Amino acid sequence: MANVKTTIEEWKVKDLEDGSAITINVIDCTELGNESKPGIQVCYMGNTINYEPLLVERLAYKATKAGVTELLLEDNSWMVHEDQYVKNYLVLGSPLKARVEVKSRSSKPVTKEYALPFEV
Repeated sequence: MANVKTTIEEWKVKDLEDGSAITINVIDCTELGNESKPGIQVCYMGNTINYEPLLVERLAYKATKAGVTELLLEDNSWMVHEDQYVKNYLVLGSPLKARVEVKSRSSKPVTKEYALPFEV
């Protein structure tokens, strides 16, 4: 079966200082990762994060070991500046969630969460 991708949501956070915008695209996938199971992708600024069962299982273990319920995915986030960023999180619970927090220089942080289509 071929991977079917469906856009869950596409949203932007504008920066009024220079007229730019950070665009976030969240995609539901029927096959993702080595096991070809359902998952979601978060795409922004040329980067893609695959929330698929094997990766999420490792991240959930890492979060549990650290004693946190929200794990910031530092390697999959863009945090070069303090006043503008894209932060990606794995939020433990039932259901598991992917959280995206975006801030531009002229906006307050905008945060959205997406339930993952699987449990670990």
